[in-house]
Amino acid sequence: MTVTVPPEAMGAAVPAGRSRKQGGGLGRYLLIRFLLIFPTIFILVTMVFLLMRATGDPITAALGGRLPADQLAERIAAAGYDRPLIIQYFEYLGRIATLDFGTTISDNRPVMQVLFTYGGATLELAFYALIVAFIVGVPLGMLAAYLRDRWGDAVLRVFAILCYATPVFFAGLLLKLVFAVQLGVLPVAGRASTGSELQMQLLEGKTGIYLIDAFATGDPEVIQDVLLHAILPGLTLGLLTAGVFLRLVRTNVIGTFGTEYVDAARSRGVGELRLVRKHAYKPALIPIITVIGLQIALLLGGAVLTETTFEWKGLGFQLAQYLQARDFVAVQGIVALLAVIVAVTNFIVDVIAALVDPRVRY
Repeated sequence: MTVTVPPEAMGAAVPAGRSRKQGGGLGRYLLIRFLLIFPTIFILVTMVFLLMRATGDPITAALGGRLPADQLAERIAAAGYDRPLIIQYFEYLGRIATLDFGTTISDNRPVMQVLFTYGGATLELAFYALIVAFIVGVPLGMLAAYLRDRWGDAVLRVFAILCYATPVFFAGLLLKLVFAVQLGVLPVAGRASTGSELQMQLLEGKTGIYLIDAFATGDPEVIQDVLLHAILPGLTLGLLTAGVFLRLVRTNVIGTFGTEYVDAARSRGVGELRLVRKHAYKPALIPIITVIGLQIALLLGGAVLTETTFEWKGLGFQLAQYLQARDFVAVQGIVALLAVIVAVTNFIVDVIAALVDPRVRY
């Protein structure tokens, strides 16, 4: 009889590939994902630079026709826009590397200052939208999986498509018409009423995130006012992502119905509804974590139209104002900055997904 002795018992070295895969999978995965941030940012900021320069130099675009030719030429030379495009490009990359995203033409402010002034509002709106997306998308996705291939499932799938396909500005205007104009139960625009804003402005350590500042005042009326103003914008932007979550949860819950542990629970007499609630939904939530990074870009893009529709003065609203003023330096800086935020956010989400689900590491 032939006895096979494993290499480990004979003192032989375990193949390096196996040990690296078992012990270094997470570290290697995170390193690769981190290194991918840099080419992603490089491609995005390069595209932004080329698209903005396709319209000509920013000074002429913003101030052409409003300044005499000699003053216009002087400002173009002072800003360096009369130099070859390749030189401007490398100078632009050098400033980006030092987190200098330029200075706006229309109001002469550093773009980083614009971020700190209006970024809190956009962050707050994205937070509200994600809450709406989870509250609406996850339960309805589980319900659609429970009602699979029935008329209720078909209705929910159509609802998901409508949520995703309906233009954000149209959904916002429709919600304003119903809840603000016809019913009069919610504010029509803004982040808070004038009285609440004045009260929050008096805070010494104000953050610019109205929900936090409202709680800091300790006034229940201010908190209620801020929350009421957040309902329509958060619902408008949140439904866009809720449609994605609904279809994703439905697909993954149905997929888990065929797994062994669900079959074992079903053989013990566990009902279908309990299978969805207790056994199938947890694995279905893992893919949502992996797509949140992709949804951040969707939320930031949707925030431009949502903030403009509801006069929610965040980065999206300010970006629309700079576009109207043809201030392409400001537009270029804000878009490049948002690209950096999206790339870093995707990396953070990848880290969370790798910690939650080891399958994504390999």
